[in-house]
Amino acid sequence: MQKQEVRGKVKKLKGRVKEAAGIVTNNPKLEREGSRQRTEGAVQESLGKARRKVGELVSGIAKAIKK
Repeated sequence: MQKQEVRGKVKKLKGRVKEAAGIVTNNPKLEREGSRQRTEGAVQESLGKARRKVGELVSGIAKAIKK
């Protein structure tokens, strides 16, 4: 798992906590901030996954060429 994937998961989790806290405390600003942070985390996680998949693909191609 890429560092970027892990950072995205952490950011997504923090956002989910903030969003829930905003709902519980009836604080729309905190809720929006959490929602935004959760979305950023999801994007960051997806980018990390894409980078990993491309790396695996390139590695597979390199191994195939060596044979």
